[in-house]
Amino acid sequence: MYRRTGSALEVLLVHSGGPFWRNKDDGAWSIPKGEIDEGEDPAEAALREFMEEIGSVPEGPLRSLGEIRQRGGKRVHAFAVEGDIDAGAIASNTFEIEWLPKSGRLQTFPEVDRAGWFDLPVARVKIIESQRLFLDRLADREGNLRS
Repeated sequence: MYRRTGSALEVLLVHSGGPFWRNKDDGAWSIPKGEIDEGEDPAEAALREFMEEIGSVPEGPLRSLGEIRQRGGKRVHAFAVEGDIDAGAIASNTFEIEWLPKSGRLQTFPEVDRAGWFDLPVARVKIIESQRLFLDRLADREGNLRS
């Protein structure tokens, strides 16, 4: 999701929940994303994952930003939609893992522990390196506002 603030673009990024990501910031944020189910349309998967991680479904047409392959081999197909939500009011799904490892205790964590709006220069620092290309593609499509 992106929005216009004057002559600049801001993008909505999410920070993964759970103990691994707790103390990470720069280079640890992401676009809302997830797995595409067997036979699922990528745009429908994007809407479903946005709902699961943010708690609302974006309105408006989705525009493909193409696909990238992350360092670990995961393929990510991204879509852009213009909109505006309260990043402080997200409602994410949760997951359970054993924490601390080998403790035998299951703990529940949110998939996303926070979201934020960032202008493109800050977003380039915050986002996972392999996803920076999506920011470039969005800026190019929205009038070369790359910073």
